[in-house]
Amino acid sequence: MIISDQAKFCRCGFYGVQDTLWDFQGRHYYNLCTIQGAVDFIFGAGQSIFERCSISVLGGALEPGFQGFVTAQGRASPNDANGFVFKDCHVFGSGSAFLGRPWRGYARVLFYNTNISDVIVPQGWDAWNFVGQEYQLTFAEEGCFGSGSSTSRRVSWEKKLSKESVKQLTSLSFIDNEGWLGNQPF
Repeated sequence: MIISDQAKFCRCGFYGVQDTLWDFQGRHYYNLCTIQGAVDFIFGAGQSIFERCSISVLGGALEPGFQGFVTAQGRASPNDANGFVFKDCHVFGSGSAFLGRPWRGYARVLFYNTNISDVIVPQGWDAWNFVGQEYQLTFAEEGCFGSGSSTSRRVSWEKKLSKESVKQLTSLSFIDNEGWLGNQPF
């Protein structure tokens, strides 16, 4: 569980099956990390950027026919600043998984310029317990590539963010207004 504010991780590995990395709260930066799991394996209400990380889906750990979930983000209000941003990452593995489902009603997750393999199911996202409230969710992809990156069969409620919103979320200032990361995060 990561509770601290202004935490950074470089070349770390987080391994599990379910609830691998509980990004509980605070601002965090992950660089060149490997995060592995099958169900909700990156979850919580942290305000975090995952940059150049390897996201490894262990679909073989699940019963045949079951699909996992990479993220379960916990933004509880539209005024909360938190969310997960995956920037220049690689999503791969075995079996099949969704990019995410909401843990709370205003979940926010962006995959940006990420290599997404066909381990990700074509619909990409699941509304889980928030069916009928999808308009509150911010699940988005921008500039992604790879065999599982086509958005042509994604859920109809996936957000298309403005260029300004994408720039704001992918900038280190999303997690660092005070300069705690410095000019070179690592």
